[in-house]
Amino acid sequence: MTPIKLEPKVFEVLKDKIDLIQMGNEAIYVVGPIRLPVNLHGETVVFQWYCWLKQDEVTSDYETIIEKLSSANLAEYQQSSVLVYGDFENSEDALIRMHSICHTGDIFGSKRCDCGFQLKQSMQQIADHGSGALFYLANHEGRGIGLFSKAMAYVLQENGYDTVEANESLGFVDDSRNYDDAIAVLKSLRTKPVTLMTNNPKKISALENSDLEIAGRISLWGDESEYNAKYLQTKIDRSGHLEDEGDAVHVKP
Repeated sequence: MTPIKLEPKVFEVLKDKIDLIQMGNEAIYVVGPIRLPVNLHGETVVFQWYCWLKQDEVTSDYETIIEKLSSANLAEYQQSSVLVYGDFENSEDALIRMHSICHTGDIFGSKRCDCGFQLKQSMQQIADHGSGALFYLANHEGRGIGLFSKAMAYVLQENGYDTVEANESLGFVDDSRNYDDAIAVLKSLRTKPVTLMTNNPKKISALENSDLEIAGRISLWGDESEYNAKYLQTKIDRSGHLEDEGDAVHVKP
């Protein structure tokens, strides 16, 4: 498909909503903010939405980048995004959640995991807190193995395998997720310390290794049921997740 030619008035609207983050020989193009009213537990909460796209081409000629998108068939691929609430750039204390996409849990409301619960809970806590950002990481399905492989892993789990065993039996590591792109976008939005909402030490390490200052950590644990009890216990026993309750726990002295 031949790239389109943008009308000048279209680019005039878009040009100030696009930013470039360079990562070596690659680029992350970020579009936003976009006002996004969200239905959160029956109430409308207004977030500011950004979406990003990683490309091999590094250029500030955004018009050319936009014109090429219609021929790139991007609907076949996932793009990540972030929901920002409040004065995220300047507030002294802001919450962040690095949330991995879970097609079954986030969309269908599956009880086999706790992902849907964590998604809604983190959004609510960010809104209640007054400042924060939820990063929705679209290439993290099944801890990085993709939806089709995750479906096969579920078949194995129904035949006695735990989450880690199922992934490894399909030739994957337990957790192949990478947070570099999300952290680059985070740094473009905020330079002050953040409080991380997670039970996963690997997410804490990813932020610390990027020289981002972590003010504290808030646990996201709950929605345990007969359907996900083994899954949650495997997170603790095999993947090193932290099971605790309560308010922010300082990660660094």
